[in-house]
Formats: sequence, structure tokens, C-alpha cells
Amino acid sequence: MKRMPFEPPTEHYDQRVAAIDEEICHLLKQRKDLSNNPGFPTRELIATWAEKYSFYKDFLNIVFANFLNEEFYKPIVEPNGFLKNIPILKSFEKDDIFYTVTFVSQFENASVVHLDIDRIYPNVDWHHREHSFFELSIEGKENYDCRIDGGGGTGGHESFTFVISPTLPDDISKYKLMFKQYKMPNKKPTGIEFVISGSA
Repeated sequence: MKRMPFEPPTEHYDQRVAAIDEEICHLLKQRKDLSNNPGFPTRELIATWAEKYSFYKDFLNIVFANFLNEEFYKPIVEPNGFLKNIPILKSFEKDDIFYTVTFVSQFENASVVHLDIDRIYPNVDWHHREHSFFELSIEGKENYDCRIDGGGGTGGHESFTFVISPTLPDDISKYKLMFKQYKMPNKKPTGIEFVISGSA
């Protein structure tokens, strides 16, 4: 899923505020260094700060919500130079839901993991049920960057793809795929976690 390049909303910039803007960046760095999981300010704090500094509460809500999404803006690795597909065909089952990693697509600069989910929802309207998403991390000898690249489904079937960089080893016994399910908004874990590995 290619991200559109950012375009500044205006060509104007008042250089008199440059030092203040740099200080904002400095404070954000301090905040990040102090806590890698700061959470979200309480409603009471948002209301207090909005009144004290003459901001709209909803504006501050959006500002602090964006602080939680820094990873979303990490530069994207676009797979290129297709090499081959490696069949995985390993599954995990829980509560009549079947999770299967079907294959891994190998590229020169990345790998793409394909996750299929099959379930039966008797008397449940697919379009009105609560939807969930997955996060993937890799356990291996290298540090891997993982991002979800897309997903969708219909009826009782869903598919997700994940881009991993650098490229995973061809030998699937050299790493483990660790999936964690969460719901939006606020990325709440559902408790569903499973590991797919090349070991028996």
C-alpha cells in the first residue's frame, strides 16, 4: 500500500516561530525518551490544558492522538525484485477460527507474508460484526521491521499481507512469525496471539 507523498498545506511560514517549533520538537523527544508508552491524557487534563492555554479540547485530543501514531509515518519499504514464493501452510486454530500462513513472497529487499483467516459465523451479519486487525513481529537473528500492507475479506474469509524488511531467510526454521490481534480504535489487544514457525 503505497503512501502518498506529503504536501505542506501552505507555502507560508513565519520564521519568527521557528525557534518555538524547534523547542516543540525538543520537548517531543524528551517525552519519547521519558516513556515509550505514555498513553493518553485524561479528559480532566485535556479540559484543564484547553482552558489554560486557550485551545479547543478536540484539537488537543487530535494532537495527543497523533503522538501515539509515530510508527505509522516510518518510511515504507516497497518490495521490488521478485525472487520466489515459499510455501508455509502452517495453521493455528482457536474458537472455530482457522489462521493460516499460506506462503511468503521473497523479494530482493523485503518479504511479504500472507495470512488467511477462515471462520463460521452462524446468524451473524458479516458487515455488522466487530472487525479486528493483526500485528506481526519476527523472532530471528536480525531485527525486522514489519508493517501490515493490506487486508480485507467477505463472508467467513479474510486475508492480510505484511511486508517485512530486510528479507527473511529462505529457511523458515530460522525465524518465527508472531501474530497479535487487536481491535480499533485505540489498538486494544483481544488476547488472540499465536506463533507460526518452521519447526515441527
